Amino acid sequence: MSELRATLKPEYFDSIYTADPDPWNFADSPYEQGKYALTLNAMPKPRYRSALEVGCSIGVLTRSLASRCDAVVAIDAARTPLVEARRRCADLPGVRFEQMFVPEQWPDGVFELILLSEVVYYLSHADVGRLAARVTRSLPAGGSVLLVHWTGPTDYPLSGDEAVALFIERVGSTCVVERSDRYPRFRLDVLSRG
Repeated sequence: MSELRATLKPEYFDSIYTADPDPWNFADSPYEQGKYALTLNAMPKPRYRSALEVGCSIGVLTRSLASRCDAVVAIDAARTPLVEARRRCADLPGVRFEQMFVPEQWPDGVFELILLSEVVYYLSHADVGRLAARVTRSLPAGGSVLLVHWTGPTDYPLSGDEAVALFIERVGSTCVVERSDRYPRFRLDVLSRG
């Protein structure tokens, strides 16, 4: 495991989005578009009543996710990208955006699908445990968790592999790993609650 490091705070992300409104090129990158397609294909059910997307950024994946869900709550720690996310999804009445810093903050409700795409490795070991507890309290029987994480080197508190392994360990027997797929630059894991 990486040396123990603190969770990255909202100010870290605010500074990144101040410098570049789409710092990871979510809107145009072929890599991101391919990853989004694989993420949507990995969703175990064709449709969900409710979904939670943690770390929605500028709402590119949110828009696609909404086509498969009656309601989506999309949250991000940074304020700036949510302005673009709201604009991008303005015509989608089932989508709601909130600025929240997980795991300290968490939306009310039960979500049949919880998407954690490129976010768990920003957390400390302790906060991954808190996140796992939040997820299990919000996930009903038959619900799914999708984890998608870059597997290359990072300067984050955890690597992608460490983040996923720790999250799976912390949810314990509450969820089972349905699939764990590795791609050249990222991994995609699907957990289900029995």
